[in-house]
Amino acid sequence: MRKFIENQPKITVSAHKLLVLHSFLVRGMSNKKTVLVTGAAGFIGFHLSKRLCAEGYQVTGTDNLNDYYDVRLKYSRLDILKKTTGFTFIEAELTDKKAIDQIFTSGKFNYVINLAAQAGVRYSLTNPYAYLESNMHGFLNILEACRHNNVEHLVYASSSSVYGANKKMPFSVHHNVDHPLSLYAASKKSNELMAHTYSSLYDLPTTGLRFFTVYGPYGRPDMALFIFTKAIVEGKPIDVYNHGKMKRDFTFIDDIVEGITRLVPLVPKPNAQWDGNQPDPASSFAPYKIYNIGNNKPVELLRFIEVIEEKLGKKAIKNFMPLQDGDVPETYADVDDLMRDAGFKPETSIEEGIDKFIDWYIDYYNIKK
Repeated sequence: MRKFIENQPKITVSAHKLLVLHSFLVRGMSNKKTVLVTGAAGFIGFHLSKRLCAEGYQVTGTDNLNDYYDVRLKYSRLDILKKTTGFTFIEAELTDKKAIDQIFTSGKFNYVINLAAQAGVRYSLTNPYAYLESNMHGFLNILEACRHNNVEHLVYASSSSVYGANKKMPFSVHHNVDHPLSLYAASKKSNELMAHTYSSLYDLPTTGLRFFTVYGPYGRPDMALFIFTKAIVEGKPIDVYNHGKMKRDFTFIDDIVEGITRLVPLVPKPNAQWDGNQPDPASSFAPYKIYNIGNNKPVELLRFIEVIEEKLGKKAIKNFMPLQDGDVPETYADVDDLMRDAGFKPETSIEEGIDKFIDWYIDYYNIKK
């Protein structure tokens, strides 16, 4: 990993201009669609960038490579991406308006997929200002850059966390989401409101994607699957919140990527049937859409842990805890709109998904069985 870090010169705002200009000139000689993926060194951004390149897109990825979690994992992802045909990387802060504007004016992107954000419900309880800067200020820079550079479609990451105190299951994009339980959730709901404003004022087509508990190889170390696997392997206890009485709509990364890939070229149009007297939160009189991407099959937390134990051949030491502030007892995605518009429904079982993750984990960390 260090070898990659040492061999990659840090690209500053001034230094990367020629790189991006060269990339643009190369793209101009082909008919390939151009895509900007923010957060490209992140979990979803990494997998999505690989898939888009395989689909024939020219992809520019940006990331600030922050240390919210072990940055070596981000460099490992980038080490793979830098070998991928059609991919260019630029290190940049989403909150740096000058850098973002320069990337946009040089890149001439057809599509923008904003995945860069400060993640984590629990982290938002102790580091609230990080969410204001990255998730609000940063997203505003993306919106402004999109509207000034004729971007055909902005796709951005929202979260299942926006459902907050909602009790009606499954969670539907047609339900109101006005009672978030964490600042992280509030920041994602704010992104949806900000996107709608730009769709309405500037006719910018936007699509928000509410992801449900994404997991898989190269996943985030702060997520349950990674934490549980590491602890069980090391013989350490795991904290099981709400005394195990939790359900999550765990969604495998390949299903998330499939959904995004199908939705990118589906540029939203105004809904002619939209009625302000009975407003539908999932669509608008403006070119604006919201989708859930979830497995549509909630799994009990104890069953989730059991599958990990079965794969590792080792029992977990469970430390049962109460429900944490900001957490919700259950998530369950209604994906009818995704099925109707994209012709796709996530189907990967947790048995299959966990199997793939643990195979990756054992190989990546060179675990001796």
